[in-house]
Amino acid sequence: MNITALRPRFRQYLEPLAGWFVRLRLSPNQLSLLSLLAGFACAALFATQHFFTGALLLFVSAVLDLVDGSVARLTHSHSCFGAVFDWIVDKYVDAAALLGVGLSGIPIVSAVLPVPHVADTGLVMLAIVGSLMNTFIKPVVYAEVGYVEREGGKIQDPLEGVGFFGRPETVLSLCLGGAAYLLVGPVAMGVAIVLIAVCTNLSAAQRVLYLYRRLA
Repeated sequence: MNITALRPRFRQYLEPLAGWFVRLRLSPNQLSLLSLLAGFACAALFATQHFFTGALLLFVSAVLDLVDGSVARLTHSHSCFGAVFDWIVDKYVDAAALLGVGLSGIPIVSAVLPVPHVADTGLVMLAIVGSLMNTFIKPVVYAEVGYVEREGGKIQDPLEGVGFFGRPETVLSLCLGGAAYLLVGPVAMGVAIVLIAVCTNLSAAQRVLYLYRRLA
């Protein structure tokens, strides 16, 4: 179970906000683009050690990413390009935000564990790889196995609820780390990066094991 599997329960809370964007005549793809821009701005703020403000922009990016699907449903404007563009935006935002932390120069691993500062770059790379691979598994399964049924514009597959640590958990960890940075300093972002690096890769392994048992 993960946060992604709970998405249908959140839809009712997103409808009022989605309706506001519909009245502004913003399309789902425009909202995805705004989500991308907010994510890049977050990365720039993280890189300059403005973690709290960056976390706020990352939260805005995540909300826009959630709302674009609701807007598509309300306006009956689902498109294959929109679904693909949404995937691409998500991964650019995740990688950029994590890279921003890496470029900030703050101690990451050494803020949490007694290891040399040079380990920071490797840990950030591990977090980026885990974040990307944990999601990359899904489109590979779509292509090789052939999941095509859609609900609300999204492909429905068993992997939706498999993996204990997905993109929402990654974004939440970075947002909480950025907020806590004001109170405890670099250790907050250090904990967030260590958590993401370990848990995204374990979650990816969990999905591979599930697929092995189901498909082998």
